Amino acid sequence: MTFTLLPAIDVLGGRCVRLHKGDYAAKTEYSDNPAAVARHWCEQGATFLHVVDLDGAKDGHSVNASVIRDIVRVAATYGAAVEVGGGIRTTADIAAWLDAGVSRVVLGTASRDVAQMASWIDTFGADRLVAGLDGRGGKLAVDGWLEQTATPIVDLAQQLFEVGVRHALVTDVNRDGTLAGANLALAGEVQATGLGAIASGGIRDEADVVAAMRAGLAGAVVGKSLYDGKFNLTQALARLQEEESAC
Repeated sequence: MTFTLLPAIDVLGGRCVRLHKGDYAAKTEYSDNPAAVARHWCEQGATFLHVVDLDGAKDGHSVNASVIRDIVRVAATYGAAVEVGGGIRTTADIAAWLDAGVSRVVLGTASRDVAQMASWIDTFGADRLVAGLDGRGGKLAVDGWLEQTATPIVDLAQQLFEVGVRHALVTDVNRDGTLAGANLALAGEVQATGLGAIASGGIRDEADVVAAMRAGLAGAVVGKSLYDGKFNLTQALARLQEEESAC
């Protein structure tokens, strides 16, 4: 299995930002041109971008679609893929993003409905959908992480795998934007259900990414450490290639 490293581009009000532990009031703005940010990461070797419409995640519908379509167009010029999440709740939402050239859509709040996820797998295929399993203390958080549920993430992961879901983005909200290190244990539990787990939230450095790869995960999303200059994308991608060659 190929390990994928995905730079994150979170869009709020048309701008590229990072939140601290999912708090919309605790944001750091990095650019007013998310498409230029996408170009920067692609030039450094990114092959897959993780893009989130933060307004959409909170409001339940796409808000920054035009900005994100620009990102998709830029990525395409480099042959890079894009996955998009945030406010994607309906069949029409999924179809619209896939028609816009997105490779995969991330379904967080919508992933609670296992029967609906099964139907979408039948319609769009398992490789086009990612279950966004985000939470605190191992329990699912939804609606832009503003609503905390009592649903165990690993239990939901097992149910989703059984109906055909194959990809999951696993975010420990309490580590997101903190540089505290990713929750590889939680991601590993999700991976053990059969899903290809992508770890997100808290990645500090190249060592964290290598640890995720060695843990057998499908990938990792890197955000704040990348934007704060604590993480060199080109070097990390080269290191991962070395690790894969050594396996």
